[in-house]
Amino acid sequence: MKFLDQTKIYVRSGNGGAGAVSFRREKFIPFGGPDGGDGGRGGDVWIESADGLNTLIDYRYQQHFKAQTGGHGMGQNRHGANGESLVLKVPTGTQVLDEDKETILADLDKPGMRVLLARGGNGGFGNAYFKSSVNQAPEHANPGLEGEERTLWLRLKLIADAGLVGLPNAGKSTFLRAVSGATPKVADYPFTTLHPHLGVVTVGEGERFVMADLPGLIEGAAEGTGLGTRFLGHVERCVALVHLIDATDEDPAAAYETVRHEIEVYGAGLDEKPEIVALNKIDAMTLEEAEEKREALAEAIGKEVRLVSGVSGAGVRDLVNEIAAMLRERRVEERKEAAPQTDWAP
Repeated sequence: MKFLDQTKIYVRSGNGGAGAVSFRREKFIPFGGPDGGDGGRGGDVWIESADGLNTLIDYRYQQHFKAQTGGHGMGQNRHGANGESLVLKVPTGTQVLDEDKETILADLDKPGMRVLLARGGNGGFGNAYFKSSVNQAPEHANPGLEGEERTLWLRLKLIADAGLVGLPNAGKSTFLRAVSGATPKVADYPFTTLHPHLGVVTVGEGERFVMADLPGLIEGAAEGTGLGTRFLGHVERCVALVHLIDATDEDPAAAYETVRHEIEVYGAGLDEKPEIVALNKIDAMTLEEAEEKREALAEAIGKEVRLVSGVSGAGVRDLVNEIAAMLRERRVEERKEAAPQTDWAP
C-alpha cells in the first residue's frame, strides 16, 4: 500500500429539499385547503478517525465528496426524506486544515473522534406552513437552503510512542526490522526510506509499543533540503526519540549535532522530548573500537550513549527495554498531570 500523508479534498453538504405547493382536492370536501409538505434536510459531511488505517491513500484518486440532497415535500402534508449524511474515515492522527493550509480546523488524535465539516441545508417550507386567517390558500413554498462547500487539506501525523531519527543510512530500518515485524526497505545507499514505517514492538507479555522509522534528515532539512520537514511532523506525536548514529561514521558527534540542529530549528517542541542516543552498526568493528567511539561521543554531546547492532542484535533488547521503561514513566507523568487537583482528602 502506498503511503500518503497529505492530500487536498473538496466537500459539499446536501441541499435542502424544496417545499411543495399542493391543495387538498377531494369529492364532497369543498374547502380542502393547502397541504404541501416541507422539504427534507440535506445530508451533512462528517470526518471520523478510525483504527486500522495508517495512510490517506483512499483520498488519492477521489477528492470530491458530496452528501445527499434532501427530498422535496409532497402533497397530503408529506415531508421530504432527509438526505443521507456522508462520513469520511481517516487514520487516527489526521489533521484537517483550511484551504490556506495553515489554519487547523480539527485534530483527530484519538480513535472514534468525529467532526462536522459541512452542514446540510434545511428543507424549505411547504405552502401548508404559510396558511393563516388572512391567507387561506397560499400559492408559494420555500426552496431548500443550499448546502455548504469547502476545500480542505488532510495532513496525517502518525501516532507512535517512539520515533527513530538520524542521518540517512544510520540503520534505522534495519533496527526496526530487528525489534518488530515491520519490513521497511533496507539497502546500502542513502534515502532508502522515503516514507515513515510503523512497527509494533513487544516488550513482554501484554506490553508493547509503536515505533516509527522516519526518513533520514540531512543538513538544511528544516529549510526544505532533501526530503524536507514534511516527515518531521510525524515525530511531533512521539513520546520519545531514539537517535541512531552510524558507528562507522568518521565523526559521530558531527552527525549527532546535524540532526539535533534540524530538530531544534523545526520547533514544535521536538527538542524537548526525551532522547535516547545509540551508536548503531557496531558489528562492523571490534568491541574496543566501539567502546572508544562511544566514550568520545558521550563526552562530546554530554549524554549517555548505547551500543547496538540491528544486524547481529547486540544491545537491541536492552535498548528496547530502556525505551519501554521511559514510555512507562512518561505515561505515569501524563496521568498525574491530567488528574484533577484537589486539596481535600478523607
